Amino acid sequence: MGCSSGFALRPIVVKVYNRALGGRVRSITGARGQGFMTSSHVLFEEDGAFKAGTVLSDAGASLQVESASGKRTKVKSSAVMLRFGQPAPTDLMKQAQTQADAIDLDFLWECAPQDEFEFTALAQDYFGHPPSAVESASLLLRLHAAPVYFYRKGRGRYRPAPPETLRAALAALERKKEQAARIEAWALELAEGRAPGEIIAEAGRLLVRPDKNTVEWKALERACALTRSPAARVLLSAGAFADAKALHLACFMAENFPRGPGFDAQDTAALDEQIAQTVATLPLSPARPFSIDDSTTTEIDDCLSVQALDEGRWRIGIHIAAPALALTRDTPLDRIARDRMSTVYMPGDKITMLPDAPIERFSLDAGREVPALSLYADLDDTGTRVESFSSRLERIQVWANLRHDRLDDLITEAALDASPEPGQTDPLSGLEQAAELRVLWRLTGALSDERDRVRGKPEARHRVDFSFYVDLDEHGGETVRIVQRRRDAPLDRIVAELMILANSAWGRMLADHRVPGIYRAQQPGGRVLMTTQAAPHQGLGVAQYAWSTSPLRRYVDLLNQRQLIAVTRNEPAPHPAGDAEVFAVISAFDARYSAYAEFQQRMERYWCLRWVGQHPGQRFEAVIVREDLVRLADAPLYLRLPELPSLGLAPGLRILVDIQSTDPLELTASARFHAPAPQVDGAASGLIDEPDADEPVLVDPVPALMASDAPASSPTDPIA
Repeated sequence: MGCSSGFALRPIVVKVYNRALGGRVRSITGARGQGFMTSSHVLFEEDGAFKAGTVLSDAGASLQVESASGKRTKVKSSAVMLRFGQPAPTDLMKQAQTQADAIDLDFLWECAPQDEFEFTALAQDYFGHPPSAVESASLLLRLHAAPVYFYRKGRGRYRPAPPETLRAALAALERKKEQAARIEAWALELAEGRAPGEIIAEAGRLLVRPDKNTVEWKALERACALTRSPAARVLLSAGAFADAKALHLACFMAENFPRGPGFDAQDTAALDEQIAQTVATLPLSPARPFSIDDSTTTEIDDCLSVQALDEGRWRIGIHIAAPALALTRDTPLDRIARDRMSTVYMPGDKITMLPDAPIERFSLDAGREVPALSLYADLDDTGTRVESFSSRLERIQVWANLRHDRLDDLITEAALDASPEPGQTDPLSGLEQAAELRVLWRLTGALSDERDRVRGKPEARHRVDFSFYVDLDEHGGETVRIVQRRRDAPLDRIVAELMILANSAWGRMLADHRVPGIYRAQQPGGRVLMTTQAAPHQGLGVAQYAWSTSPLRRYVDLLNQRQLIAVTRNEPAPHPAGDAEVFAVISAFDARYSAYAEFQQRMERYWCLRWVGQHPGQRFEAVIVREDLVRLADAPLYLRLPELPSLGLAPGLRILVDIQSTDPLELTASARFHAPAPQVDGAASGLIDEPDADEPVLVDPVPALMASDAPASSPTDPIA
């Protein structure tokens, strides 16, 4: 062992027979010039930690050491830091640690040599006398435990950190200490039901895209451990979200709109000038178009018209808003739409694909003169067969915006089928568009029959859709209304059939002119796929189907409209054959659209649970879907009733259920079977039939809304 005088003493090993060790030979180490000093114990390093033990044997290169617990360890001589005789190893470690804790690190750093040094040399200088074993060990422990102050350069050798580096490291340690204190304080606040402002600001991101190195996440993680609750529950209980609805929305926004749902400020002057110039050059259509939508629809992108021709024939017009005239490829507005891909619908709210300015300029609002891409279908004298199609880019003067939720009770099948004689009361006498609607209704029936023939089975029209309306009271409270909508409602069927007609006809036009487009295709029994090929859609019963009728709300339609306008004008298509951008749009659209549909489904389930809460103590009627799965008759809320299979109740049977609890955060509900309910015929139940490939399907345990290809006029439908 080295000494403070700088010269080494050669060890002298003497064999001593020790009766206490059962006759074993122990090594006694002395040093020249010091006489014989018993040093039967060693302080050594093992696995990065210092340990002390009694030497059983010393073979020079290695030692056999016994710890206080009786464990024996082979220790290399190079790992021995200190040899000592007193105190006992256990006492040494305790006393050394106590003394090490009392050593002032700043003073020790100032005392240390500027260059590399041996710990024993510093111990001599620090204590001012030859250090005892406890003092040497305490200094070693202090040096080793302060890597910020002293860099380890070898066994027992260290070098002090440079002043600038030390200051920076100490500042970092102080910051870390402050962060640890902040984490603990925030965690306690969360556990007690109070959310710090910093965590409220990051709450949505913490649930879907957490950066686990941040103080906010670590505090939330700690709070979860304290409360034994999931992160969403902790944040909701602490008031980071106003309610479960706000939490669901914030998570969706953090995942899909991390910069928020708003738009950057847009300079609309150039857009207005371009639209004005474009509209001025377009011919004005003689048709009188009118739209059919829900009252909450603001992006009106389709209208219908009827014109009488010679010999009792009719011309049907399908007029689609034409934003592609201004939103050309790679413009700022196009990039916005390309990023969002679709308008997001949810009960009571929506996030539009486009900013307000282009929507206002192109929406087909009543009384306005707006540009449109129109498809005209000339019918025969029966009004049931299309003889020819033509497409035009033109201006239209919108006649009216009809709202089906206000007219469904008036415009029934019987009213449309009526042919009142002079002097008889017309059930549609108060409706200006009555004659046009009757022409469209007759064509709707013929188109539907033809699609059924191609499909090989009739379309399931007795299913029920649901519209959600969120009303605010004078205090800002929200009440949800869930309104059933039969799929065979005449106005819905008129819009659906004519949009299918337009999407099919325009898909054929793109294919005939060898211009790429994005199609929806389905082979018999297969999935619906997006493709660039004009292939049949078996589920709809058409030869090809290209989404083209919702360019204000869906990017695929906007892209297809650009291609259609190019064909109409006999110009090169913005997306030529083989354009990789078309395939990129298909991939991105599928991902976005699925996320939007899943979110809409979650929010509809949330509002279903809220609707249940608005009827406390009420017993609800439900319809058995299959096995233990049921759906409420008056809301699209699906529930599991484990006791049903043992009762042997058949699908389609109506029952009464008691809903015992709901959880708007987890979107779950527990219910119990009460009794069979009065039965109605299957058509009136509005539920049990096999859905088409593009119809909503059930995914356990919550129904997932799949993208339907049949257009609907409800703005709460993401495929409208």
